[in-house]
Amino acid sequence: MNSVDTSWKKMAKSKHNKKPALLRCSPFSLVSTLAGCVFMIHLIMLYSRNYSVDLEVSSRLLTHHPIVRELERVEEENIHMPPPRKRSARAIKRKPKRPTTLVEEFLDENSQIRHLFFPDMKSAFGPSKDGNDTLNYFFPGKIWLDTEGNPIQAHGGGILYDEISKSYYWYGEYKDGPTYLSYKNGPARVRCYSSQDLWTWKNEGVVLAAEETDETHDLHKSNVLERPKVIYNSETGKYVMWMHIDDANYTKASVGVAISDTPTGPFDYLYSKSPHGFDSRDMTIFKDDDDIAYLIYSSEDNSVLHIGPLTEDYLDVKPVMKRIMVGQHREAPTIFKHQNTYYMITSGCTGWAPNEALAHAAESIMGPWETLGNPCVGGNKVFRLTTFFSQSTYVIPLPGVPGAFIFMADRWNPADLRDSRYLWLPLIVGGPADRPLEFTFGFPMWSRVSVYWHRQWRLPLGGGKNIA
Repeated sequence: MNSVDTSWKKMAKSKHNKKPALLRCSPFSLVSTLAGCVFMIHLIMLYSRNYSVDLEVSSRLLTHHPIVRELERVEEENIHMPPPRKRSARAIKRKPKRPTTLVEEFLDENSQIRHLFFPDMKSAFGPSKDGNDTLNYFFPGKIWLDTEGNPIQAHGGGILYDEISKSYYWYGEYKDGPTYLSYKNGPARVRCYSSQDLWTWKNEGVVLAAEETDETHDLHKSNVLERPKVIYNSETGKYVMWMHIDDANYTKASVGVAISDTPTGPFDYLYSKSPHGFDSRDMTIFKDDDDIAYLIYSSEDNSVLHIGPLTEDYLDVKPVMKRIMVGQHREAPTIFKHQNTYYMITSGCTGWAPNEALAHAAESIMGPWETLGNPCVGGNKVFRLTTFFSQSTYVIPLPGVPGAFIFMADRWNPADLRDSRYLWLPLIVGGPADRPLEFTFGFPMWSRVSVYWHRQWRLPLGGGKNIA
């Protein structure tokens, strides 16, 4: 045993006393390595300069577009807070008086300024209400009427432009009931509207109906269905709907899939599942230029977003998945593409209360994604920090104006979800981002995303008929 220990000590001593070998390289190798580094730096600088010039030229062309100049005019809001309510001396002693915030006034259904956030039917707009002086004008936050004069019910929705019928289709939740149990008193699930111009919407009826008797069914009226999105599969000829499926307590956390032969349904419900074996809440789908479609969903208790491709028939997810925005607690994702760059707008997780939106960008849809900052412009500070008191749901190209889009959002009314409002606002991609990259010291080369607040704004002449 002693001889073994002695031998081991000698080996260890010999090992530690061994002098490190000197790194030898010829002068030619050293010069070649240095030249290679200089060449790579030159290429990176050249690429960055060319990319920046391209962005600057593109931004200049977009800025000089007359419609864009009109949409970028910032509108400010100055809302006066109502006088404080009278309180008893005992109440004041129990809970000291403090100023009420604008967000609290927004959430208070008895607020004296509630009409500023949820104007009544007298100010409604739409083809059955207005004259030619407001034709093609959007009024964010006001009641939007369909061709029959009824308020549009398509919350948390998305838009499909169908190349076959040359029409737009707006799919969204039909809300009914006073709480988040929004289908307790109504049989409808998903309603569809059609349009030729993105402003005049015809009610095509319920395209995915509720199950009224089978309480175990995903579509039972006591359960939750949110954020329906539809894409078309040219290979199968099917219209495929994906949606968030949940129970009344939001513990099921799944996605659901339905299909139809026509954009106006009816859609046949197929199944629900936990994609990639994870919980799924707020979600969206995105169909890329190469016809590959992706599912993006908030997961792991809303702490991270997951993204992954769908199968070729769009009826399931492939096993490939990436976790993005880890630990950032983002939801309500909406994704779009411009000049080979992918952009996303997300919301924070505060229930029905509004919060600050963030814009993100990536060169590959699977990431890595970088945060660009708050996209909201105009209104006032509180408006910008609450996404104009709304939450993102979808982004579509603004017809006839390359580089411009329509940002679709919902202004939720928790006390009466069917009275939740729609905010459609112009979104422009252009200008430098206002937040540095997370893992480097520089700013991204891609452009800033800006959503401009307007009390009213119009589509280009001809409406949505000049689709890009």
